[in-house]
Amino acid sequence: EVRAIARTGLHYTESPFDRERYERLLELSTQKYAEVLGIEPEVLRARFLADAGYATAKVGVDGAVFDDEGRALLIRRADDDTWALVGGWCDPGEAPQDTITREFAEEVGAEARIEQLVGTYGVPASVSNTTHGLVAIVFLCSVASARFTPAPHEVAEVAWCDIDAVPVWHHAHESFARAAREVWARGR
Repeated sequence: EVRAIARTGLHYTESPFDRERYERLLELSTQKYAEVLGIEPEVLRARFLADAGYATAKVGVDGAVFDDEGRALLIRRADDDTWALVGGWCDPGEAPQDTITREFAEEVGAEARIEQLVGTYGVPASVSNTTHGLVAIVFLCSVASARFTPAPHEVAEVAWCDIDAVPVWHHAHESFARAAREVWARGR
């Protein structure tokens, strides 16, 4: 939150005195992030400064698919070895519905169809989530085929999983999967 206030202030201020204050807030938040995450402050500062303009949450879109046994289609991510729903960031100018169909095609080589909206969720920045807040849009989906081709740079494995038996979830994906399973179960 302090970092977002600093970035927004730096974007809008015309006062050299306020600019100095916002720079100090950015410096303090960068030091704290670096301390908690174990990343060099200069690297973080460069990332934070590259995120120009008014600081807002990112938009992520995730899709939940269940088989007849109630197992969820999950991916084991190549970057952090955790389990997640298929999903990703909404590109600028892209509708969330287009994002999820693109992500299914890219990550698992499947054609997905949106069945219904599960919900939208606010996920605050934290050590256990991401360094920025996000809004997650979760859809209940179906896939045309049960044959999957994982994108090796993103996906280590694709599997139908009992969500109660998943060992390690990616960020807030467990809560997304559970909410989606409730919607799926009501619709059966």
